[in-house]
Amino acid sequence: MKAVNNKRLMCIVAHPDDESLGMGGTLAKYASEGVQTYLLMATKGERGRFGTASVSPGMAVVGQARARELEEAASILGISEVSFLGYIDGVLDKALPAEAIARISRNIRRVRPQVVLTFGPEGAYGHPDHIAISQFTTAAIVQAANPYHETRGLQPHSVSKLYYMAWPPAKWDVFQSAFKELVSKVDGVRRQATPYPDWAITTRIDTSAYWQTAWKAIRRHKTQMAIYGQLEQLSEAQHLTLWGSQEFYRAFSLVNGGRQTESCLFEGINENGQSIDHEHDNQNTIRQVWEN
Repeated sequence: MKAVNNKRLMCIVAHPDDESLGMGGTLAKYASEGVQTYLLMATKGERGRFGTASVSPGMAVVGQARARELEEAASILGISEVSFLGYIDGVLDKALPAEAIARISRNIRRVRPQVVLTFGPEGAYGHPDHIAISQFTTAAIVQAANPYHETRGLQPHSVSKLYYMAWPPAKWDVFQSAFKELVSKVDGVRRQATPYPDWAITTRIDTSAYWQTAWKAIRRHKTQMAIYGQLEQLSEAQHLTLWGSQEFYRAFSLVNGGRQTESCLFEGINENGQSIDHEHDNQNTIRQVWEN
């Protein structure tokens, strides 16, 4: 592993296993390059499976088990810190927005990441918790940068880049070949996986050297392997399709832009974690925006 630098990456998702299934290769890659990686988890996945048990032992037991599995997976991925927001699986979208946004904002100001990753507004396959964490995270980034919003002992911080997970059609096709059709019903309405068209993907990260690390982390979520075990039947080529690259939509950037596809989340940011193209600090820029 390379020496730790001043680059900081924060992944903000809803349930234990979201980080490994959706972004494991990316987190492993940047951690191995010395980027400080942080994971902020909204819930402990209390309503998830408990192995092959036909009856759940209760949300407290399931949550404790999944939290332990998450710590193990995070260690495999090289994540520097895992924190929980303290919400309950399945009802994140019912959380008080002001409270949830403030909790995320405090963590952003504490960690001061240049790059933040989360789900897209569609929640990958329409999961209400995924949609909620996307909305809360996006709002929290604005709040964290607001110099007029007080957080005791923490200074405002402007995130340089926000990314949404953006699986393309080919990746969803392979994933669903193991699970048939990933469909759920919410409020009586059928929801299913929503791939991003290739032209909408702004960023492709080569994680081919880390796909086995990501798969190892996924397998640490043992309570969920009753369904994930089907992934073990995939060929190596299919595993490479799933974990050998990671795609994102750049929701905003203060340091770069344009139509050219990025190959690095930190494009436009130097080793010191500062904008390459701007001599002044991003915080000065954001303060001017708020003051105007």
